[in-house]
Amino acid sequence: MDNGIVYVVSDSVGETAEFVVKAAASQFNSFGITIKRVPYVEDTGTLKEVISLAKENNAIIAFTLVVPSMRDFLKSEAAKAGVAVIDIIGPMVDQMKQTYNKAPREEPGLVRQLDDDYFKKVEAIEFAVKYDDGRDPRGILRADIVLIGVSRTSKTPLSQYLAHKRLKVANVPIVPEVEPPEELYQVPANRCFALKITPEKLNNIRKERLKSLGLSDNASYANVERIKEELAYFDGVVEKIGCQVIDVSNKAVEETANVIHNLYMKKSK
Repeated sequence: MDNGIVYVVSDSVGETAEFVVKAAASQFNSFGITIKRVPYVEDTGTLKEVISLAKENNAIIAFTLVVPSMRDFLKSEAAKAGVAVIDIIGPMVDQMKQTYNKAPREEPGLVRQLDDDYFKKVEAIEFAVKYDDGRDPRGILRADIVLIGVSRTSKTPLSQYLAHKRLKVANVPIVPEVEPPEELYQVPANRCFALKITPEKLNNIRKERLKSLGLSDNASYANVERIKEELAYFDGVVEKIGCQVIDVSNKAVEETANVIHNLYMKKSK
C-alpha cells in the first residue's frame, strides 16, 4: 500500500479530529496519508456511506460525535463491516461523566462556539486600542459603545474592560479647546455614555498623575478652576448629545464597566 486514507467524521466542523489525525500522520512521513473530512453529520445514512467508502478503500474512520446514539451506531456498523474506527472525544467525555458525576450537554459545535467567542474578544480589544482617545473618529459610528469624558476619567481602562466582554468601544476625550468630532453627534444616544466626576476627585487624580511623571502638581492640568472649566464644557456636550451620564467619582473601573454593560444590554433588548 502506497498511501492511506482516514475519514474524519464529525457532527460539527471536524477540526478537532483532523488535528489529532494530522498529528498522528506526522509520525509516518514516509507514508502518505490522505485526510477526508466529513463534517456536520446528523443522520445514520451519512455514517453508512462513510463506512462503505472506508471498507472499499481499506481506510480508517476517526470521529468526534458527541451524541451517544450516533457514536454507538458508527462503532457497531463499522465493526460489522470490518472497518477500523477511532473515537477521539467519546472516551474522554465518558470518563469525565463517570469521574465527576456530571451529565454532558451532548451538543455538537461547542468548541467552535468557544473559539468564536475568543476571536470576538480579540477583535473587540483590537478595536478599543485602534479607537482609543479619539484617535480615529470613524470608529465612533462603528462602536457598540462610545465613552466620553475629560482627561483622567478612566476612559481607556473602561474600554479595555468592556472589550473583554466582547463589546467594541471607542472613547473620546472632551477638551474645551477641541471641537468634538461630528460623528459624536450622529451616534445613537443610547450607545453613548458620559463619564462624570467631581472637580475635587479629578483634582486629586491629576495631581497624583503629575507626581508620577515627576512634574509639579501646580500645573494648569490640575488647577481646580481649569478643571471646572473643562467639566462645564463637558456638561454642554453631554446635553447636546442627550446621552446617559455615569458618575465615576467614587467607582472602581470594574464597577463602572458593569454598570455600563448592564445598561447597554438592557437597551439592546
